[in-house]
Amino acid sequence: MLWRKKSVTKLRRVVLDVLKTHEPKLTDLALEICALEGIDGVNITVYEIDKSTESVKITIEGYDLDYDVIKDVIETMNGVIHSIDEVAAGTKIVDEVKTPQDR
Repeated sequence: MLWRKKSVTKLRRVVLDVLKTHEPKLTDLALEICALEGIDGVNITVYEIDKSTESVKITIEGYDLDYDVIKDVIETMNGVIHSIDEVAAGTKIVDEVKTPQDR
C-alpha cells in the first residue's frame, strides 16, 4: 500500500459560517464554545447584521475539536451553521500558502 493511516487524527481548526439571532450576545457564544474540552481559542467576526439576525464567521482552534459538540452548542444558542469553510487536522496546523494561481 502506498499510504498508511495514522492511528489518531484530531481536528485542530474549524471555520464556520453561522447565522444567529442577536441574543445571546457574541461574547456569551464565544465563552460557551471556549468552555468545551479541547478548545484553545475562539474568534467570532460579524460580517452582516439585519433586523433580527447576525451572520458571523467563527474560527475555533484547539488540540482535539469535536464538531458535533460544537454544533450542538451553536444550535442551543440560536445559531445555524450554513457551511464549514475551513478545517485543519493532524498534529500541526498547516497555514495556506499563496501560489501564483492565487493572484
